[in-house]
Amino acid sequence: MKHVRVRLTAHGRESDVHPMYGVLTEASFVERATALQWNYTGDALGILHHVVGDADALERAMGEIPEVVGYDMARVTDRSCYVYVRDATTGPLRELFAPVSSGGLLVVPPVTYEPDGTVVFSMFGPDDELQDAVTSVPAPLEVTIEAVGGLADTTAAVEATLTNRQREIATTAVTMGYYDVPRTASQEDIADELDCAPSTVAEHLRKAESRIMRGQFNRSQ
Repeated sequence: MKHVRVRLTAHGRESDVHPMYGVLTEASFVERATALQWNYTGDALGILHHVVGDADALERAMGEIPEVVGYDMARVTDRSCYVYVRDATTGPLRELFAPVSSGGLLVVPPVTYEPDGTVVFSMFGPDDELQDAVTSVPAPLEVTIEAVGGLADTTAAVEATLTNRQREIATTAVTMGYYDVPRTASQEDIADELDCAPSTVAEHLRKAESRIMRGQFNRSQ
């Protein structure tokens, strides 16, 4: 059994895999997105995302995609939302999901859509099935293996997983320069950006930092 962390890229052709994949990786109104949970049945994919960006523009885009057969959106702030999307699948998407829907592989959430259009996630399972999954990634996707380990690495990844609110605040902190040296943003600046109290920022950053450190060094709570 192995744990692998992989990065997928389609070099700007994400929409060829699925139009919603293209929106989440290419649209200018999506700053960042994370897939939290999903259910795949072969002809349909139900997937829950947390999205930071223009929710109105995202909703308009989903309404214009024939493969989106339904969605539900809950706005968190004026710049972030949760969105459940039910998609009709495409040929490339079915090829992509086939290895993890018919065997012993597990995808360890979250799945992160990076600003450069790549997608990063972890898988755990039998060595031969992992190899098949990596080698059978359909065009135009390409896969890069970033790390290989065992069950302990999977456990660390789970422990390091942040809640959606922790991730939103931590990502905003990084973007605004809270962790720069020297620091260029304060907790008050982050609170103003997210329209919340500085004490809320402080609490979520402390918890996020604790989870990341425990996951990084694989210590029990």
